[in-house]
Amino acid sequence: MADLIDAALTFPVVVFSFMLVVVMAYWFLVLLGGLGLDVLDGDAGDGSGLLAGVGLSGVPATVAISLLIAFGWFAALTGTVVIDALDLSDPVTIGLGVVALALAVVVAWAITAFAIVFVRRVLPNVKESSRTDFVGKLCTIRTAPLGNGTGQAEVTADDGSTALIHVRQTGEDEFTSGSTALIFDYDPDEEVFWVSPFAAELDPGRGA
Repeated sequence: MADLIDAALTFPVVVFSFMLVVVMAYWFLVLLGGLGLDVLDGDAGDGSGLLAGVGLSGVPATVAISLLIAFGWFAALTGTVVIDALDLSDPVTIGLGVVALALAVVVAWAITAFAIVFVRRVLPNVKESSRTDFVGKLCTIRTAPLGNGTGQAEVTADDGSTALIHVRQTGEDEFTSGSTALIFDYDPDEEVFWVSPFAAELDPGRGA
C-alpha cells in the first residue's frame, strides 16, 4: 500500500492523482445526495463542447471526464512502474515521465472513447442530461426569491435524483421556504430558472 501511495505521488501519476481525488469526492457527494448531477450537464458554456470536439460526447460530461481521469491515472501509474524498474538517471527519468504523461492522455482518451461507443450501442436511448430538462417541472423553494432577486429551489429529475437550482421570478409574488413553484423557463446566460407560483388545487393531476 505504501508503494502504491509513493507511486501515486510520483510524476507523472501525481498529475492525475489530484484530479482523481476530486472525481472520487464528487461521486461520493452524489451518492450521499448532497450534490446534483447537473454540475456539468452538457449545456453551452461548460466543458461539453470540448468533449464533443474530441469525440467524447454521448454521455453526461461528468461521466466522460471521470472515465478520462481514471484511465489516465492507471495508464500513468503503469508507465511510472516501468520507468522506475529501469533505474535510470534523474534527467532521463524526468524525460521519460513527460513521454509517459503524454501517452497516458492518449491511452485514456482512446479507452474512454471506446467505452462511450460501447455504451451508445448497448444503450442507444442514453440521453445527455440538460438543465432545460427541468423546465415544466415543479420545484420546492428553499430560499425564497424576492422581486427579481435570485433564490434557491430543489427539483427532482426524471431519474429520481434531486438538484439545488437558482431560481428567479418576474412578478412580486411572495414565496416562502417549502412552497411549490413551477419552472417555466431557463436563462443559460445567467444560469437561473424562472419560476411562478403553483397551486396544487388548481391542477390536482400535476406532479413534479
